[in-house]
Amino acid sequence: MEIFAGRVAAITGAGSGIGRALARELAGRGAHLALADIDPEGLAETVAMCEGAGVEVTTCELDVADRTAVFAWADRVVEEHGKVNLIFNNAGVALGATVDEVDYRDFEWLIDINFWGVVHGTKAFLPHLKAAGEGHVVNLSSVFGLLAVPTQSAYNAAKFGVRGFTDALRIELEIDDCGVSATTVHPGGIKTNIANRARLSETLAALGDGRADGPGDFGKALRMPPEKAARLILRAVARNRRRALIGADAWALDLLSRLPAGLSQRAMVAGAKRRT
Repeated sequence: MEIFAGRVAAITGAGSGIGRALARELAGRGAHLALADIDPEGLAETVAMCEGAGVEVTTCELDVADRTAVFAWADRVVEEHGKVNLIFNNAGVALGATVDEVDYRDFEWLIDINFWGVVHGTKAFLPHLKAAGEGHVVNLSSVFGLLAVPTQSAYNAAKFGVRGFTDALRIELEIDDCGVSATTVHPGGIKTNIANRARLSETLAALGDGRADGPGDFGKALRMPPEKAARLILRAVARNRRRALIGADAWALDLLSRLPAGLSQRAMVAGAKRRT
């Protein structure tokens, strides 16, 4: 029996990438959808792709950094669907800059979306998941929530934060024994638009970061189709995994993160110097 059939899944960042792929995969498995994105056109395209699946789909134009709006959306989802069982806190943005040069406004923009957006989504939906008697919180971290890399201080801070936040939540939910669980997802290089939409600093070239002139070479590292990533994420949720590593690169970086910090960091320094 398909465990997602008849469940109601809320997804942020559903207008493209992994969020869209999750929506399509869940619709195909019989789940009803509450989709949110800041881009109404992308959201409409996702809805069109889910037509014909015989499930109910509702939408919301949403900035996940807006706490009041996220809580209002969660309440509306329950009003429209009668319940909610899953929340996928997927919306995210990218930023490349050194600590020296990063603008505070860009840093706060990323943290507001990538970290606070996850916190808002979790806290807004958690009471509703508990009220439903069963549920799952699925929070998107990154491979950069496993290992720190130069030019990614803001992204690292947010994604490490999501990892710690969700790990703590998982333990609390198990102590509470309320029928709700949580999974942290660490995607590797997934073919999405996040690299194309990233805010990039001119300082990247000095550290050997190939994105200084645009996503170019960095984009080539984004190899896994989002559809495959979505299937792997849902498999992890179905198996109630604490952590989901998505892609061979995610597994490799997880192993690298277990080495003494000096080894991995010296390797990154040497690699950056070779590229400059």
